Amino acid sequence: MHAHHHHHAYGPTETGTVVLDLGGDTGALIIYTGRQLHGREIEISRVDDADAPRTHVAVRERIVQDGTFHSAVYPDLAAGLYTVWWDEDTPAGTVTVTGGTVAEFTWPTSAPSVAI
Repeated sequence: MHAHHHHHAYGPTETGTVVLDLGGDTGALIIYTGRQLHGREIEISRVDDADAPRTHVAVRERIVQDGTFHSAVYPDLAAGLYTVWWDEDTPAGTVTVTGGTVAEFTWPTSAPSVAI
């Protein structure tokens, strides 16, 4: 499996530039990160389908009315439980996406400990 932890030089996005089509069994996910992850691609995958390819998007600077923040936005996700990947082999956590809503996940400030 190819890891997608590339870094890209994306400019900031402004209010209204990301459109989410929510409803039925379709939701969305926002992963909040710090500035240090700007441009990094973060992968997610369905917990119940280990063979499915991972989905990845890049962390972007988001300009909103109250200031700026950094996040990765995953639109149009099927409802279900997702693993958020710290790296190719280490999960950062899980998050439930519910149809018709936007799920939120805060990126951990340090690498998760892995049981040996």
